[in-house]
Amino acid sequence: MTVNEDELLDLAKEVRSRAYAPFSGYRVGAAILDGDGNVHSGCNVENAAYPEGICAETNAIGSMVAAGGKRIARIVIVGGRDGLEACTPCGGCRQRIREFADDDTVIVVVDADGGLARFTIDALLPGSFRLS
Repeated sequence: MTVNEDELLDLAKEVRSRAYAPFSGYRVGAAILDGDGNVHSGCNVENAAYPEGICAETNAIGSMVAAGGKRIARIVIVGGRDGLEACTPCGGCRQRIREFADDDTVIVVVDADGGLARFTIDALLPGSFRLS
């Protein structure tokens, strides 16, 4: 199965619509293409006991791992309140992405102009911690 970036973007937008964000109103969706060509998605889930919510990227990574995926080839992230806004991963999610990223991993987000911006993990998290 070949999945292109537009399909990942559509999936991220779709799953974003199901986010549970009654406190912030900021809904996020993420779609991952793993190293085996499988697709995984997740949305943010807030909780009244802040900060116990779960980020969309974390949910998508968990879905990937549960399905046997080991590497993020590409991740598309969309977020915002009413419409889409510039939304890069939080620091914790950058580290989680790092765990499953390599030099070829592409991180795609909506930019401030509504277009798409592409990053490597080193651009988003320079000098990141690696246990290996």
